Order: sequence, then structure tokens, then C-alpha cells
Amino acid sequence: MKSLRKRTLLAAGAAALLAGTASLALAQASWPNQPVKLIVPFPPAGGTDVVSRLVAEKIATATQWVIVIDNRPGAGGNIGLDAVAKSRADGYTLGMGQTANLAINPTLYRKMPYDALKDFVPVALVAGQPVVLVVRADAPYKSLSDLVVTAKARPGTLSMASAGNGTVGHLSGELFGQRAGIKFLHVPYKGAGPAATDLMGGQVDFYFATPQTAIPLIKGGKLRALAVTSIKRVPVLPDVPTVDESGYKGFEASDWKALVAPAGTPPEVVKKLNAAVDRALGQPDTLSRLLSEGSVPLGGSPERFAQFLKAEHARWGEAIRKAGVQLD
Repeated sequence: MKSLRKRTLLAAGAAALLAGTASLALAQASWPNQPVKLIVPFPPAGGTDVVSRLVAEKIATATQWVIVIDNRPGAGGNIGLDAVAKSRADGYTLGMGQTANLAINPTLYRKMPYDALKDFVPVALVAGQPVVLVVRADAPYKSLSDLVVTAKARPGTLSMASAGNGTVGHLSGELFGQRAGIKFLHVPYKGAGPAATDLMGGQVDFYFATPQTAIPLIKGGKLRALAVTSIKRVPVLPDVPTVDESGYKGFEASDWKALVAPAGTPPEVVKKLNAAVDRALGQPDTLSRLLSEGSVPLGGSPERFAQFLKAEHARWGEAIRKAGVQLD
């Protein structure tokens, strides 16, 4: 009798497990059947927000999915990504991560609310954007070499502006200083606008700026670009050499954007999302829009993104430790 009851319980358990598995498979197959929330951890109209809305719009148009943007700025992007990490792993909450909150902040901040390598599933790389090393239009530096020669002759006296401590521009400068063997005075500002204004006014000597800030001022004759930090030249600035081709082989520093989901999100959902992002990035008008602002589409498999993230996490972490930068 006991044996019969045990077999009955085991059979019932197995049936329940099979039913649950079938239900999960059905849910994954029909995903999405409700709106998908995309958390953007920066304010509206900023670079990450603009790219997020562009890609979300292209995906929604192609698939008829409903994607709702939810801006949750603060703490260098940590607040928004923390909300993603703590959401249900059902594919209905996603996050637009980027260099700061996935690769820089884990070392920059003493305490982090999430683990960038464990609490998310990499879905897709979206776009990458270099920073542009700029000086005043009337500055004596005509090339990156000119700037380095002066910095070596006057160690610690040339001043570098940044849009703030721990920004990609700041840390790109620190990375370059380590590579070139130069010392400079870092002057952090509260945003890109004040930094660019003081550069043009002669209060600082150079600035690793975002393309959105630099390009209009370069084209307007207010600033001169000495180099970009991408491996390849930026199409919108075709005459500006890369740091790599200026004598520092392999140097690269970019502000990239990438789609992540909470850890445990079903693989089939991740696969669907990844394919949708790749299709969106492949559209001619998406490409044109990204290139016009100094960005390049990335795309690729989730596995490629996972490898890229580990490498970026390690590289930026080392740069921050060497620079001795840390925020509470």
C-alpha cells in the first residue's frame, strides 16, 4: 500500500513538473503578450535615452511589440540598473546599460547595489561611441603628439576638463595618460556644457568630450579635434585621426550602450530580443542616425556581449584603481 502511494505521489509530482515545463515553454513561445518595459537609467533627451528610444521604436515598428520607456536616472546609472536587477526575470523588464553602470561604476563606487557580471543576462550590444580629444581652435597643439610633448615637458601643469569625476571622458583621459606616460591636472565640471565653455575660454587646456558636445563646436570653428578614441575613424569626423594611429597602438575607449535583462531571463526570450535588436540596427535610417552623432552600431550575439562585458569590466577597473579615483 505504501509503495503504491509513493508511486502515485511520484507520478503526480512528475506530471506537475511536466505541466510546469510545458507552461513555461508556452509562455516563452508566446512572449511578449504584454508591454515590455525598458528602463533607461539616465534622464530624457540624453545620449543613452536617445539611442534607447530610437532602437525601441525600430523594434516596435518591425515586430508590433509594445515597448514602454521608463527613465530612472541617478547615481551614475546605478538606480535604474538596480531596478532591472531586482525585477522578475520574465522578459518584461529590460535595461539599457552602458559603460558607466556596467564597467566603470563597479570599481568607482565603494558600494554597489548589484553585481554587474552576475545580476544580468547580456542581451545585445547596441551602439558604441568614442570620445574626442579637443583643444581650443587657437591652441598651439596641432596634433596629439604636440600635446604629449608639452605635457612631458611640463608634468602636472596642463589641465584636462571632464564632465565629472568617473565619467567616460575623465577615465579615457586617465587611460591615455597612463599609456603615454604623462601627468596632467584633472578639472571636473558638473556637465559637458560648463567644461566646453571653460575650454573655449582658455581656463583649461584640453577635454575628452562626447561627440554630441564636440562635433557642433568643431564644425563651428570653436574647437580643434586632435584624436578620437575609437580604433577606426569616426565617419562624421573623417579627417580626425585615432589615438591608435597617432602612435598608441590598440588604444580604445568608448561609451557603449547595451541591452540587459535580469539574471534568469529565459534563453528563448533573450534570443528573440537579440534578433530584434540586430534587425533594428541593420536598418539604413538607424545606421544613418547613429553615424550622424558619432556613434556606430554594434550588435552581435549575447555571447559576444558577455565576453565584451568581462573585458571592459576588467579594463576600466584597472584604469580606475591606477588613477586612484573612487566615489562614495
